[in-house]
Amino acid sequence: MSIGEENRKDDSISQTASKAPLRPTSPMVSFVPPKPVVLVGLMGCGKTSIGKRLAKRFDLPFCDSDQEVEEAAGCAICDIEALFGDGSLQAGEYKVIARLLTQQVQIIATGCLSFTYENTRNLIKEKSISVWLKADLPTLFARVTGRKDRPLLEAGNEEEALIGMMDQYYPLFAESDVCVQTYDEPTNITVDRVIIAISDFIRSQYPDYHVLKSV
Repeated sequence: MSIGEENRKDDSISQTASKAPLRPTSPMVSFVPPKPVVLVGLMGCGKTSIGKRLAKRFDLPFCDSDQEVEEAAGCAICDIEALFGDGSLQAGEYKVIARLLTQQVQIIATGCLSFTYENTRNLIKEKSISVWLKADLPTLFARVTGRKDRPLLEAGNEEEALIGMMDQYYPLFAESDVCVQTYDEPTNITVDRVIIAISDFIRSQYPDYHVLKSV
């Protein structure tokens, strides 16, 4: 084969490759976080759905702290204060989250306001990698409207209540180690961005911890 023929063949291969559709690929998870990963944020930001998928990608256990609190109290979250008195929910959440953070590395989804309590927030910041799933108002409103399992929201007044909580609590959520904006998008795409954000944080804060460059 002549040099000219080889060049034409190479050009043909290059053109074929350039026309091939680009398939989106998820980051390869090549590490286990050095600490538990705790997801925080307002209701509707996706802590549970993202947390379950994140745990699967890391091959780690997943835990919902609200469910653990309910099991410990023997009643629903919304009934704890009525049964056990003011402040009992906050105290119960602290005890449960403290226990979870002493167990194996895992992915933990917290209650809506857990991270807004100073003692719980300081505990999470010390013992875990905290990830704020930050959602804008339209995303939160679309996800919580009409839901009956949101005791902090009054039907017909969801938008006003969400605005108030965002104004009050977003500055506290901003103390998290990692912030990932969540959108109205497929959950796995958000999970990809969470994994990349966590890997970037580990590289910056744990320089001796092994994270492959494929992430």
